[in-house]
Amino acid sequence: MSDTITFADFKKLDFRVGKIIKAENIEDAESLMRLKVDFGELGKRTILSGIKKWYQPKDLKGKNFVFVVNLEPKKMMGEESQGMILAAEDESSENCVLLAPESDIAPGTRVH
Repeated sequence: MSDTITFADFKKLDFRVGKIIKAENIEDAESLMRLKVDFGELGKRTILSGIKKWYQPKDLKGKNFVFVVNLEPKKMMGEESQGMILAAEDESSENCVLLAPESDIAPGTRVH
């Protein structure tokens, strides 16, 4: 388990629903996929994620998932990632499941 954080620390994280409008594998990247994500009033963002092993781009387009949108941007493979998609991965790294709302909800909706 990671270090314990305070509730105040947890509240700093901004979780939002985002709709993937485009997904593509990044050439020469072993695990990275480039996601173009619509967050409603927050606008569209590019998010890079190491999910290539488990997902095909065509399977993600048009679907809603949960993201952290207030992370400091990070450069990977010469590109900037503007957030992080949330996923559950088993200890063996054989299975990875992206976290998604149970039913359809508007992009940009806050997740508590």
